[in-house]
Amino acid sequence: MTSAPGKAKERGTSERAPDRTHDQDGTFAEQSVRWTGRLRGWSRRHIAWMIIGAIVVVLGALTLAQSPANTDKAPLSARNPAPDGAMAAAEVLRRHGVTVTESDSFATTTSLLARKPGATVLLYDRNGYLDPSQLHSLLESAGRVVVVTPGVRTLTGLSSEIRHAGVVPNGTSTLEAGCGQADPLAAGPVSGKNGFLYTGAEAICYRPGSNDGGMYAASADGRLVVLGSTALLSNDLLREGGNAALAFRTLGSAPDLVWYLPGLGDIPGDGKPPTLNELAPPWVGFLGLWLMVVALLAVLWRGRRLGPLVFEPLPLVVKAAETAEGRARLYQDSRAVGRAADNLRAGALTRLARHFRLGPEVGADSVIDTAARRLDVPAQELRMLLDHQPRTESELVRWAQSIEKLEQEATAA
Repeated sequence: MTSAPGKAKERGTSERAPDRTHDQDGTFAEQSVRWTGRLRGWSRRHIAWMIIGAIVVVLGALTLAQSPANTDKAPLSARNPAPDGAMAAAEVLRRHGVTVTESDSFATTTSLLARKPGATVLLYDRNGYLDPSQLHSLLESAGRVVVVTPGVRTLTGLSSEIRHAGVVPNGTSTLEAGCGQADPLAAGPVSGKNGFLYTGAEAICYRPGSNDGGMYAASADGRLVVLGSTALLSNDLLREGGNAALAFRTLGSAPDLVWYLPGLGDIPGDGKPPTLNELAPPWVGFLGLWLMVVALLAVLWRGRRLGPLVFEPLPLVVKAAETAEGRARLYQDSRAVGRAADNLRAGALTRLARHFRLGPEVGADSVIDTAARRLDVPAQELRMLLDHQPRTESELVRWAQSIEKLEQEATAA
């Protein structure tokens, strides 16, 4: 049974509980209103930056949506829209019914050629990654290989008669076909900017002047074609003259085109690195032997002329006066007045300390004080004399005479 005071206490507690809940709800409401007001004020102050940020986000999204997802930055790449790329040439070839397939590895290229016999291969190996066996395999598998600005390593690996013949002279804007090949004749004049010349082929076209080399070289069967300029395919110069026509006729002769740009992964990894003897030209061995013979003859010639070595006894004892005079001449020639004064000062203090039997570790002040007491002169006067710094040779002579006189008087006292 509960007492009356206990019931009253319970009623008081239950009556106060709604008041506390009401206070908490009021506090939450006030905080919510306060934060809402702050948020509105912050939004009004930064509304301009919020609008600018939204515009930037929208523009970025539009740019990403409109830009191609499969682009790269490799020069003369069929996926490169930059001025040095070749996306425009690849797209036009596709519109004319040519199936253009990009490849960046030798394995992919050989696989494509196995599925597409007779396909044309565009090869741009500007760093010379492919070895002769790989190049020979491409030439055997493809219907035609079009090589753009090949180097010596690439030309040698293709086992062709085509070789370098220099560059297109500066100032040559366009080049005429100047040959009987159907493709160059139909294309007409092309750009000669930054072009390379080649010779040794059955057909040589686009020769600058009377030069033997041309910017277009083709084998007798037409299965190997060399283009001596990237301007014939690049996006920025494709429209100039007959660049586009020559590129399309050369690359579009077959329904399938493999656009092959070799990379580091195409370097054979099973071969051993070349030795120094393999890298050196063949004439290095003969030159080394010849230089050794010349060096030996030079040694014999100079040895006979000069005769054998003769050992002569040199004087080991040098008089102190000669040494002092020699050092004095060196100081005089170099005008080292300060260095000479320091040596004279140190010598005078050493001799005075020895005369007064002050010991080898005594300081200059102790020597000066002792000499002042012996001569009965102020120590400051002797200190000024010894610390003086002569500036000219004549002043050095007079100062040295004063130091010598001081020593004579001190030793006689």
